[in-house]
Amino acid sequence: MSERPPFPGGGLAEAGLNRQFLFDLDGLPEETRKTLGDTTGFHQLILLGHAGRRLWERVQAAGIASQHPIDDYTVCTVEAWLVEHLPGRAYRIVYPGQQPVGLQALGKLAGWHHTSPFMIGIDAEWGSWYAYRAAVLIDFQFSAFFPVDRGNPCLDCRSTPCITACPADALAGRQFNLQACSGYRLQTESPCAEGCPARQACPVGAEHRYEATQIAHSYRRSLAMLRQYIDKP
Repeated sequence: MSERPPFPGGGLAEAGLNRQFLFDLDGLPEETRKTLGDTTGFHQLILLGHAGRRLWERVQAAGIASQHPIDDYTVCTVEAWLVEHLPGRAYRIVYPGQQPVGLQALGKLAGWHHTSPFMIGIDAEWGSWYAYRAAVLIDFQFSAFFPVDRGNPCLDCRSTPCITACPADALAGRQFNLQACSGYRLQTESPCAEGCPARQACPVGAEHRYEATQIAHSYRRSLAMLRQYIDKP
């Protein structure tokens, strides 16, 4: 059997997709694999994320004027990378997409994801300033990736600034109260409408904190989704 080639992810990282992990499909837990839909004919899953500010800088520079500029930029970037590095090979982008994908489960398998009191994934290097951006099935096999788990920094945190910074008191006792959080966000002129004070109070990875425009963009979207959910009959 020929040796697998290394994953050529430099261009993706330069484009802002600087968190990368490859899974052999036959090594994934069945429950996680089921969230990917039909995987017939594919061998690996590429999980891509961004960490820090670079992706937003690239999206802004691209001048994408759409409802979902980050997703649109990501898909365009990934498709161009696939044409360059896997010409003629079958692929399927399962995220972004219509079906729910077990992104956090994949993040845990990659060593990226640990649960924070404010219920956003966190790790010791990037803090909570990262996100999942794409999951792509391919019919190729690159060299295996191995998880790098730096541990959950919240376990050693004694000052818990995120808990005291939450104006809704939704993190009391490290038990996240979704109803308290959602209700406070929906209030008129809520300080949580365009950002999370608890998240921003966390010192882990603070040097990688998103720009204010990215934070506002992301939280406006999540607030719109929350309102849509609340308004459902």
